[in-house]
Amino acid sequence: MNIDARLTELGLSLPAAPKPIAAYIPSRRAGDLLFVSGQLPWRDGKLIAAGKVPSAVTIEQAQSAAAQCALLGLSILAGEINNDWERLAAVIRIGVFVQSEHDFTEQAKVANGASELLQQILGDTGRHSRAAVGVNALPLNASVEVEFLFQLK
Repeated sequence: MNIDARLTELGLSLPAAPKPIAAYIPSRRAGDLLFVSGQLPWRDGKLIAAGKVPSAVTIEQAQSAAAQCALLGLSILAGEINNDWERLAAVIRIGVFVQSEHDFTEQAKVANGASELLQQILGDTGRHSRAAVGVNALPLNASVEVEFLFQLK
């Protein structure tokens, strides 16, 4: 699996893995599972989506933010596997948290931003189970946060 070539085909690159903003570690391995902490939509040191969906951030903007979170999750994974993508067996699950207005019910559409990008990059290896959850608030007022569970070989 040549992930770097696939990223180039899609006009993407993995950003630098973000540093934790609080008292946690970016990832933890347990057996063949790698748990990656929730990622906020950072780009160039700034949140790209802040506030509630859909009043402050459109569904489309939130989808893009979820995709950015997916790239950040992959960057943490890449560091854990030393960029040896053959060590990735599967994306098992992602959890997508959407800072939502009280009557917003389209969290699944927002989560598709991360899900579809993972599948575009990784093919069948990127297919996963998922939770898409609406929440009242997220750290730093981020619109979206995505956590990951990867299976390694």
